[in-house]
Amino acid sequence: MNDNSAKTLIVVSLALCLITFSVALLQPRYLGEYFYLGALIFIEAMLIALWGFARRFFPVLIGVFLWAGMDIPLRELWISRRWFVLAIAAIAGFAIYIKDRRHTFTGFHLTALFCVVSAIVSALVSSYPQTAILKALSLFLLFTYASTGARLAMSEREGKFCFSLLLGCELLVWIGVISYFVFRHPIFGNPNSLGAIFGVVVLPVLLWGTFVSQQPNLYRRRIFTLILGLLLLFASYSRAGILAATISCIVLCISLGRYRMLIKGVGAALLAAFLIATIAPMNLTESGSLSQFVYKGEQEKGLLASRRSVWDQAVISIRRRPWLGSGFGTVATNYETTIAQTAGFESGGVTSEHGNSYLAITEWVGLLGVVPFFALALVVAIRSVRVLVWLSRTRDPFSPAVPIALIMIAGLIHAGFEDWLFAVGYYLCVFFWSLAFILMDVLPATPANFVSASPGFTFATPSANLDPAMSGR
Repeated sequence: MNDNSAKTLIVVSLALCLITFSVALLQPRYLGEYFYLGALIFIEAMLIALWGFARRFFPVLIGVFLWAGMDIPLRELWISRRWFVLAIAAIAGFAIYIKDRRHTFTGFHLTALFCVVSAIVSALVSSYPQTAILKALSLFLLFTYASTGARLAMSEREGKFCFSLLLGCELLVWIGVISYFVFRHPIFGNPNSLGAIFGVVVLPVLLWGTFVSQQPNLYRRRIFTLILGLLLLFASYSRAGILAATISCIVLCISLGRYRMLIKGVGAALLAAFLIATIAPMNLTESGSLSQFVYKGEQEKGLLASRRSVWDQAVISIRRRPWLGSGFGTVATNYETTIAQTAGFESGGVTSEHGNSYLAITEWVGLLGVVPFFALALVVAIRSVRVLVWLSRTRDPFSPAVPIALIMIAGLIHAGFEDWLFAVGYYLCVFFWSLAFILMDVLPATPANFVSASPGFTFATPSANLDPAMSGR
C-alpha cells in the first residue's frame, strides 16, 4: 500500500468513526431503530466503496442491482436504495474521471447524450411526466457512470477485471445450482431472468474462459462449471436466452477455429437439453421432447405465438403516438383519458410488456427520438463485429475485448425478444451498458507492449494485440 492509499484509508476510517460517534452522542435513540441504523450502515458502506473507487464500485453497483432483482432477503431494501448507489457512482465517477486530462470522450458518448435528451423530450409530452422524467434521469445517471466510472474499472487492470468477471460467472452458476436444483428456489425470479443472465453473460464468458485457461485444473473446473450453467440455462426454458448463448458461443468457436470444440459443445448441449426435458419438463405430457425448447403452447400457433400479441400491441401504441412516443419508460393505451397516477421510479401501471427492447424504446420515445438509441446499439454491434473479425485473423482469445464483444452480441440478440435493454432498473441493463462503454476503450488494434495481470491471463493493452508466442499456450 502506497502513502496516498494509507492516508486515504486513515481519513475514511476516521470519518466513519466520527459519524458513528456523533450519532451515538447526539441522537443515541437512532442507533436503536432499524431504519436509522440501516441508513448509517449504508452511508458507511458507500464511503468504503468510494475509497478505491475504480476497483470497488463497479462490483458494488452491479451487486446492489442484482440483489434488488433477486428473490433473496432484504431485496426490498435495495429496490429503492439502488438509485442512490447509481447516483453516487455517476457523480463520483465523473468527478474522478475528468481530473485526468488523458481521458477523452468520443462520438459514442455524444450519441449517448442525445439519447438522454431524447428521453427527456419524450417525458415532457408523456401522460406520466413525473415518472418518465425520473426514468430519463436514471438513464442519464447510468450513461454518466458508464462513460466515466465504468471505464475506470478496467483502465490499466484489464487482466484483473476479466479474471473477476470469470470468477463472478462461476459464482453465479454455483448459486443457481444450489438454489434451483437443491432447494428448488427460483433465486433469479422468473425463468426469463434466469435465461437472460445465463444466456447473455454467464455461458459466453465461461466458454471464453476455457479457451484462455492455461492450467489443466483451471480448465477442468471451468468446463465443469460451463456444463452446470448449460443445465441451468435449459432449465429456464427461455428460448431467447438459449438462442443468444447459442449464437455467441458458435461465433466464438468459429472465430477461433475450434471446430472440434464446437462439435463437442453441440453434443453436450443436446444431451443437457434432453436431460432437462426428461427430468424437469415444462409440460408433463411432453416429457423428453426437445420441442419444449422451441414452442410455447400449441405448435399449430407457430414459433412466435407467445410474442406476436405483445408485438402487435406495441405497434398499435407506436401508431397512436408515432413521433415523440408515450414517454420514456411509460406506456398509455388511451392517451385521451389516461391520468398519471405514479410519481416515482416504480412504474406501477404505467408500463407493459413489449417482448422486444427495440419496439419498447420506439414506443417510449417515438420515431424521432429513437434514432440515437438505434445508433448507439448499431455502434455497439459494429464494434463487436470488429473484435470478432480481429479474432478470426489472429485466432488468439487473449484480449479483454473478446468476452465483452460476446456479451454485446448475445445481449443485442436477446433484446429482440425481451424488453430490458433500456430498462435501467434491471441489473442486466446496467451491466450491459457499462461493458458497452468499456468496449470502446479496449478494441484491439496494432501490436504494442503487453500487460501481464491475474493468474492465467496475459492481456493486450487497450490498443494492442497479443503475440501468440507470448501467451504461454
